Amino acid sequence: MSFLWEGLAAVTWQQIVMYVVGAALIWVAIKKEYEPALLLPMGFGAILVNLPGSNAVDQVLQGVGETHGIVSWLYDVGIAASEAMPLLLFIGIGAMIDFGPLLAKPSMFLFGAAAQFGIFAALLLASALGFSLNDAASIGIIGAADGPTSLLVSQVLNSQYVGAIAVAAYSYMALVPIVQPFAIKLITTKKERSIRMDYDNKSVSKRTRILFPIFTTIIVGFIAPSSASLVGFLMFGNLIRECGVLESLSQTAQTTLTNLITLLLGITISFSMQADSFVKPDTLFIMAIGLAAFVFDTFGGVLLAKIMNLFLKKKINPMIGAAGISAFPMASRVVQKIAQEESPGNIVIMHAAGANVAGQIASAVAGGLLIQLVTSMS
Repeated sequence: MSFLWEGLAAVTWQQIVMYVVGAALIWVAIKKEYEPALLLPMGFGAILVNLPGSNAVDQVLQGVGETHGIVSWLYDVGIAASEAMPLLLFIGIGAMIDFGPLLAKPSMFLFGAAAQFGIFAALLLASALGFSLNDAASIGIIGAADGPTSLLVSQVLNSQYVGAIAVAAYSYMALVPIVQPFAIKLITTKKERSIRMDYDNKSVSKRTRILFPIFTTIIVGFIAPSSASLVGFLMFGNLIRECGVLESLSQTAQTTLTNLITLLLGITISFSMQADSFVKPDTLFIMAIGLAAFVFDTFGGVLLAKIMNLFLKKKINPMIGAAGISAFPMASRVVQKIAQEESPGNIVIMHAAGANVAGQIASAVAGGLLIQLVTSMS
């Protein structure tokens, strides 16, 4: 019993805050079913690493001395030393994505690019609030709406806010069905949201589907070498899917690999959620900037569509631009749901899906460009 009282006496108020944060993440994961595969391990890990003297962080082994605990070791090996976990996750994501709607209508690439506006808007906002360039760029990448990209960029740029950035990125990804409708309705009218679009359901050849990931990797590698690993692993996963001769590997990448890496990644991120580095006023600023980044992403895509409509005879439903963020497939589903609510029978899901998968590529490229930009200026 005395050990229990000693442990309780060693708990700081910052650690208590992290227990509350961890419990909140677990509650959201289970009760609301928002990104449970990531938020639940993150929430449990936040509690685990903030127990006084937790050997999940550091431990003393007989004959060895002080050494890293399991969470510290996972963080060092899987994220700090090689960024292996986020990159391996991209293989699974690539294997899940069908680029067919994008290849059938390549103009959707424009919305994938425009919906990255929030990254650079957030970067400028973070810089204006006094964050260093490395930290501002790491905070800005929350606007990629892609957890692995956010984690990878913040780690490569050696940001001191990796934990807060990861929590913001994954939390807002989960809240896309809440954040995006609000942002879309701020800058569109009911008439615009009710626009119906024709979809030319032309087939995309197998050869095109196979060549696309190969040529995309080559082109991006020459244009933005810092994006090569991000885009390359994404495209490699997609090539496994589309080649037609590796069905079992494709299924493994989509299920077993993705589930395992997601599980480990969630609890490993908690290493950067230790109370002394997480419970700071800066964390609140990062959460607020991250929310602004998601809203600006939506604005960027929607406004591009509205500008294009000034010159087009066949109008684009501007909500398609909002689907250009990387949160796949949530963003395209959100757009389709709103379209149905505003005009029953309005089907825009294929256009939205095309913009959505374009956002996957654009966010990875944007992450690499940020790394290249910041490192060249350092």
